[in-house]
Amino acid sequence: MSMSNGHHCHSDSSGPSHCAPQKSLDWLLWGSLAIILPSYLLFYLSVPLPYFLQHFVHSNVELMNTMMWGIVLGIFFVGVLSFVPREAVISVIGSPRSKRGILRAAVAGLLLDLCSHGILMVAIKLYERGASYAQVLAFLIASPWNSLSLTLILVALVGLPLTTAFIIFSAVIAIVTGLIIRSLVLAGHLPANPHEVALPDNYQLLPDLKKSFVEAWSQPGFFKKFLLSSLNDSRMVLRWLFFGVVLTASVRLILTPEMYSEYLGPSLSGLGITLFVATLLEVCSEGSTPLAADLVTRAHAPGNAFAFLMTGVSTDYTEIMSLRSATESWKLTLALPLLTIPQVVLLAWFINFYG
Repeated sequence: MSMSNGHHCHSDSSGPSHCAPQKSLDWLLWGSLAIILPSYLLFYLSVPLPYFLQHFVHSNVELMNTMMWGIVLGIFFVGVLSFVPREAVISVIGSPRSKRGILRAAVAGLLLDLCSHGILMVAIKLYERGASYAQVLAFLIASPWNSLSLTLILVALVGLPLTTAFIIFSAVIAIVTGLIIRSLVLAGHLPANPHEVALPDNYQLLPDLKKSFVEAWSQPGFFKKFLLSSLNDSRMVLRWLFFGVVLTASVRLILTPEMYSEYLGPSLSGLGITLFVATLLEVCSEGSTPLAADLVTRAHAPGNAFAFLMTGVSTDYTEIMSLRSATESWKLTLALPLLTIPQVVLLAWFINFYG
């Protein structure tokens, strides 16, 4: 007989029934790929299509090409982290329960040169390796568009003073959110990370890392295991990322670049629409940076630009659903938008009127 819990059972006369786990098809992942992959074929074969379908296909290809390097690097770093001992992770980013650990996680997010989707994969892996949820959010909030390459692009687009302000304010939101989460966990209002580990006395980072990688390297089929581990651990994020690409391409059929400038001005309604659009659009950091620059140069709304960059982390469904899958807690997951959106709105309003 078949059971609804994902197991397949059978019985015979010689003994009791036997049940074996049966994996269900990941419809979100493969359904999204079933749209994205044909889009590549249609695009590169230059197949004649109606205008709206051509625009949809082009958006799918453009989004995937823009995000590709971040996805590849994210998968690579996730694979590397799979071979890093949990104690080594905690040694680098600090104690999961300490305030200093939150600060170090935010600084790591600011310095790591990856796009938002690559950062998300690494953040989820950090949680699995023992980082506290407060550290994960501080790392995730500080990271997405603050890489060196995108910072230089943003400086060229909107200038050094505004770029510096954006970086400082994003770090403030990351640290404040991390500290609030830390307090809620210590008070028992939010669950702690079950993967947390305490560092043993006299722990030495470099010898532990060397031992771990030497052991992994000496195993037969290391590269195959590395690749499979990287892809498997990244699957949680990839499924939502591919779905986001398809959804964004659909939204782009309705919203044109000119509409961003016309309706996203430096008003409360413009800020509200910005938050709404940023929530709907699955745009990688490479794509969000020029769009944010348009909000500065065309809509004359620098605060909206900051909100667009930050809300892509706070309300983006890829982040939300990936965090939900990793933590298995809606309380932890919804803490991200509930704590960050008020800070983003307040700072965006401040930048619009005093920037």
